Amino acid sequence: MNYFFHILIMINIYMILALSLNIPVGYTGLLSLSHASFYGVGAYISTLLMMKLGIGFIPSLLFSIFGSVLLGLVISIPSLRLKGDYFMLSTLAFQIVTFTILYNWVSLTRGPYGIPGIPAPQFFGIIIDTIPSFLIFSSAVASICLYLLYILGKSPFGRLLKAIREDELSAMSLGKNTVKFKITSFAISAGFAAIPGVLFAGYMTYIDPTSFTLEESIFILSIIIIGGSGNFLGPVLGTIFMILLPEILRFLALPDSIIANMRQIIYGFLIILLLRFRPQGIKGEYKFQ
Repeated sequence: MNYFFHILIMINIYMILALSLNIPVGYTGLLSLSHASFYGVGAYISTLLMMKLGIGFIPSLLFSIFGSVLLGLVISIPSLRLKGDYFMLSTLAFQIVTFTILYNWVSLTRGPYGIPGIPAPQFFGIIIDTIPSFLIFSSAVASICLYLLYILGKSPFGRLLKAIREDELSAMSLGKNTVKFKITSFAISAGFAAIPGVLFAGYMTYIDPTSFTLEESIFILSIIIIGGSGNFLGPVLGTIFMILLPEILRFLALPDSIIANMRQIIYGFLIILLLRFRPQGIKGEYKFQ
């Protein structure tokens, strides 16, 4: 039963990640390869605050969100001077820089040794230290985040982001500061990405930089490419599919080395097929060009 609960917890974590990345990518049309950076920054800020300064879980969560939003502003303000593929390359560079800092700043992050013994989430005297209790907790957090992201997508702000995505010049002609809205969407996305980072750190009780690599950013982007982007349902379906697929492959009784390679082959094959025949993904709205 704990195995089943673990899968559900990971679905909760990645659902928030996918829907938060959907803000700049699906709604605004900004292809980003740095989402794992904000995911990792959220995990490290909360961990360091709790373990080194003794700050409680809720304040450390809020500081993590603020730190990721600030980092999102730092990367988006100069990067949005660039367009298209050049913007994507700037986010790629930021992802590599972030990983390099986390890996080499050993005195702070312990680098490749990682940080063990991360305390379980605790608030109002309740300690979330079992898998069933963490499933309930992560489901509650995910539900709140999904509700907020759903409302954001349906709001005038979300509709304006879609207008920028479809025709930025028309939005500018209506007097909209499109650069400001792009920066805002990127910062909001970064802030939401910190939340699953905090959940991941509290659940695993151990983090190291290898959990927040470029490959992880590509995996999160793959979720919304396969499931679809530009709406609410696509990233949700993509998350469920991408998390369950490796678990289904486990029942084939193949060696772990083969299963790992097979998973990457299937992911790549699906992305090629979808980009060729259904660029909006399984249930998406935005078509990747």
